[in-house]
Amino acid sequence: MQKVRMYTTAVCPYCLRAKQLLVARGVDEIEEIRVDLESERREEMMRLTGRRTVPQIFIGTTHVGGCDDLIALDSAGGLLPLLA
Repeated sequence: MQKVRMYTTAVCPYCLRAKQLLVARGVDEIEEIRVDLESERREEMMRLTGRRTVPQIFIGTTHVGGCDDLIALDSAGGLLPLLA
């Protein structure tokens, strides 16, 4: 299974929803990077993704995007192959 990395904050319903979906698809470990605790990590996230909002999700080296992007990828049948 591919490594999953997610930029998050403490109080983010979209982050929770994304985590729930990933766990439901068999992901047992998510590397969470809390941008609310480490401002330099938010800058890193923005540099890597061009986005300011959380979550920002990476599966392996692929930037999936945010929660809506993850749900759309799953609905299109692309999430499980990417996780494999």
